[in-house]
Amino acid sequence: MKIALAACLAAAAALVACASSYSYSQIYGERYYKTAINTFPLIVLDVDGKSTTGQPTLVDPGSRRLRVQPVFQGAGIQVSKEVQITIEPCTRYWLVAVQDTRFDKDFEVKVDYKEPVPGCTPPTVANK
Repeated sequence: MKIALAACLAAAAALVACASSYSYSQIYGERYYKTAINTFPLIVLDVDGKSTTGQPTLVDPGSRRLRVQPVFQGAGIQVSKEVQITIEPCTRYWLVAVQDTRFDKDFEVKVDYKEPVPGCTPPTVANK
């Protein structure tokens, strides 16, 4: 049931993207490259101070302030971090936490991979 609902929502988002000139980008808090042993998935808690839910997080292009938190940091207090990132139009991002070990509290946020969003039309100078 959840998979069918997610598929319907994805199809609706794709149709909206094709039917309009609206351009958006997507952020995933998952690893794209699975072999890097010092990277870990993260949760996007909010974008520009607005709470987010679900994967992917849809964002408008431009400079964005993200608050993120690694999915698992071992026992103890979960640490979140704010990062500033420039989002390109119609781009899908995979963000990861880079830590020396899974139990480190300190982490850096890295763009693990990015690719164009299929069916999304980036804005041109004429339709901005």
